[in-house]
Amino acid sequence: MEFTKASNLYSLNKSTYINLRWIAYIGQLIAILIVQFYLNYEFKYFICISIVFISILSNIYLQFKIKDNQLKNLTSTIYLIFDILQLSILFFFTGGITNPFIFLIIIPAVFSSQYLHFLSSIILVFIITITLTILTFFSYELPHPGELHFHAPDYYLYAIPISILIGLFFLVYFGFKFGEESRIRKKAYDKLQEIMGRESELLSLGAQAAASAHSLGTPLSTILLTVKELQKEFGNNHKISKDLDLLVSQSLRCREILKKLSLNPNIEDNFLNTNLSLYDYINEIVRSYQEISKKEFIIYSENFKNSININKSIEIIYGLRNFIGNANKFSKKKIEISLNSNDKITSITIRDDGPGFPKDLIDKHRLGEPYIRTTHKENISKYGLGLGTFIGKTLLEKNFADINFNNLKGKGGAEVLIIWKNKDLKLI
Repeated sequence: MEFTKASNLYSLNKSTYINLRWIAYIGQLIAILIVQFYLNYEFKYFICISIVFISILSNIYLQFKIKDNQLKNLTSTIYLIFDILQLSILFFFTGGITNPFIFLIIIPAVFSSQYLHFLSSIILVFIITITLTILTFFSYELPHPGELHFHAPDYYLYAIPISILIGLFFLVYFGFKFGEESRIRKKAYDKLQEIMGRESELLSLGAQAAASAHSLGTPLSTILLTVKELQKEFGNNHKISKDLDLLVSQSLRCREILKKLSLNPNIEDNFLNTNLSLYDYINEIVRSYQEISKKEFIIYSENFKNSININKSIEIIYGLRNFIGNANKFSKKKIEISLNSNDKITSITIRDDGPGFPKDLIDKHRLGEPYIRTTHKENISKYGLGLGTFIGKTLLEKNFADINFNNLKGKGGAEVLIIWKNKDLKLI
């Protein structure tokens, strides 16, 4: 990714950054005034106050002249470089590396590691390293009483920048890692909200569906009439007679659906708007896949005695459909779904006879994380970035489920185990 393009993904909140700078400048002014007028230590306080004054002007410009609520990556980097240089000049006139506040110089880089592009953090770390090196050897003395001269041994003097740099590298690395994970999860959650919003819209079409039913009535009748005429003419042709019969049956089915919508625009879906047990939901989801898949679906429910009906939940439907769809996608011939329950828990186990979960992901317990990719080349085109698994897992866990991923031993294949406590199911 190019440095300038990173601004589209990485940014700082302007108001937060401005407030932090005001706190820093007020603190700097207070420290300068106390040392000069209360402690009466001699140092170049006028230069230091001038530097802080220039910094205040830069903050006023940032607050009133830059209109963006989010500072882009490049702009943020420039301002953070300014902050490092501003602090460096103040430390140069107030003891350099021996100034007890020297550790504050790492704050801009740590701040950058969480919110900006990694290249920005590298630039800031490099500038801080050069600055600390210069301040170690070149600076004015630390302000002190006239009769006392503060002198640090060389080994202590050199240990200060080394310790600061170690802390800098450590904090920047972990700041970047945590920031990157946070951005990835935010992106995945945004995708999840987009999908669920689309699902909700499908359930609230009501009057639009009725209007569509009214408009589609005439062309559907024309299609049905044309097909019946073709049946009369080509009915004896066995190659196309079955296709024509299918067209007639599906046209009649569409006519019935449109008729219901026309009579009642707020008609409820017999599946989504009915409180059913997990067994009923699984059956409906499997039935929808059987219409488009040639693979064998087997449901075992002998040990399922749970009579709890679940309130309609797009999240549970989408989560279960996601895992069953993945099993259908990766399986060779067969998908097995087992439903079990007792007095305390209810479980759904989804197994397939496919290649199983990627070993590098399941061994590191990374399944269910967004935007991950296996290093195994086999079936890599099918695995994707794990976003579907993340969404399914997140939606079910939001509804009190516990999800476990396993690879079947011996015959191979993947297994997804979904467990609910019965008391939690009643809350859905």
